[in-house]
Amino acid sequence: MLKHVGRMAKNKRKVVVAYRVVPNEPDNCIVVTTENLMAEEHDALMSMIESDAGQSTNELAEVMARTRLPDGRVMLPAFHATGKLAKVPTAQVEMTPNRNNTVLLSELNELIAQQKGVTVADLAGVKTQDAPVVQETVANEGVLTNEELAAQYRSQADALFKEAKSLREQAEQLVPTKKKTKKTEESV
Repeated sequence: MLKHVGRMAKNKRKVVVAYRVVPNEPDNCIVVTTENLMAEEHDALMSMIESDAGQSTNELAEVMARTRLPDGRVMLPAFHATGKLAKVPTAQVEMTPNRNNTVLLSELNELIAQQKGVTVADLAGVKTQDAPVVQETVANEGVLTNEELAAQYRSQADALFKEAKSLREQAEQLVPTKKKTKKTEESV
């Protein structure tokens, strides 16, 4: 049985649930659509989910906030900065802990809240009077310094350069570039 893994109910696209509920929006969650990830990001995310830390946490985002991607970026702010986190209604997410069972995230949240004797809104760690403090914390969680942002840009540029070089080599193997002969004109 694997926690945090699901799919969108309508199109069956696979998702990973980072936050089961959003502060002050208990009917929404934050997901990562796995098909939007690069291969190394996907592998790092899945390894983290399968780890003891990933399976023992209630909110996967807590572990994502301290897990590094292969390029050195921290997973949660990196996914936020690159638009890979999406807010969706919990009623549109089916949790798939195994191949035989599915449950809507909205129903799962209700069950968890009942077991804990709280409301679904309380699952986000938010009570009405505490909401502004929690929202500020969530809002600042993905903020990067100029140094971190520059490091991310450099890392992305390096990755793109390596990919471009690899693609160029593959193209050359398929059809080598014909060298143009350069005509030189003599000046008078």
